[in-house]
Amino acid sequence: MPAEHDPAQFDSPHFRSVASTRFVEVEWHDEIGSTNTELLDRARRGAPEGMVLIADLQTAGRGRRGRRWTAPPGTSLMMSVLLRPPPDLLPPARAALVTLAVGLAAADACEQVSGVRPRLKWPNDLVIAGPTGPDAAGHDAAGHGAVRHDRKLAGILAESISTRGLLSALVVGMGLNTGWPEVPAELEGVATSLNLESGAPVDRTLLARRVLEGLEARYELLCRAADGAGASVVLDEARRNSATLGHRVRVSLDATTGDGNSLEGVAGDLDAEGRLLITDDAGAVHTVAVGDVVHLRPA
Repeated sequence: MPAEHDPAQFDSPHFRSVASTRFVEVEWHDEIGSTNTELLDRARRGAPEGMVLIADLQTAGRGRRGRRWTAPPGTSLMMSVLLRPPPDLLPPARAALVTLAVGLAAADACEQVSGVRPRLKWPNDLVIAGPTGPDAAGHDAAGHGAVRHDRKLAGILAESISTRGLLSALVVGMGLNTGWPEVPAELEGVATSLNLESGAPVDRTLLARRVLEGLEARYELLCRAADGAGASVVLDEARRNSATLGHRVRVSLDATTGDGNSLEGVAGDLDAEGRLLITDDAGAVHTVAVGDVVHLRPA
């Protein structure tokens, strides 16, 4: 695990709102259990759309499927936003599109602040593309099981509150590595940090502002029309910035049980709800709503 650093060394002053956006209540915390958990609790108590929590340290951070997510103080941008989508324009089945919107906003922000542009690994990661090489079973790069060793830069977790089948609140959290002094030995080739990729310190405050600005534009598109025209724009952008589409992948369909239920094939497209379409070796197309993806050799 990387050592902690003093965020005041590199970060610009905190902001409390972002002009011309719905994000008018931004709270900064030195330490919190989980920004997502806190914001979900506030949502249940009636907190308005646009509330944002940002923390230097999370003591009970969570990733997808309940995995624990930790980072030392000041080494990552840890933030959650509360959204209340219009139920007639963004039904629960399309909530995954907001995860894509956050990922695209973060990719833009990384490029604007550091010059480094990560890509979107379906369903909820930002990665820096790596080389193809042996997998855990020792297959070489020419073998059927060879994997592409992308390095994870950020993870995104969306959690919802539904009322009578309608989406009443959506909390989207992100942890983006920004200030690691080095990659820990146990994460070598697996994870990375924005400062290490750019070769310069990263201003987390400016990065957070740029993320929220970019999210505002894309969320507005998602909520614009019931015919899905705005969602199509976001989906097209996600396709162009995908690290997954066009590659052979292996998807673990139930990582929680470890029962070995998996699917292998070529990731061909995203459907209208942001689900991954995979063509297997027999030519059948499978629609995957959730799963852990491993990038194999190029298709």
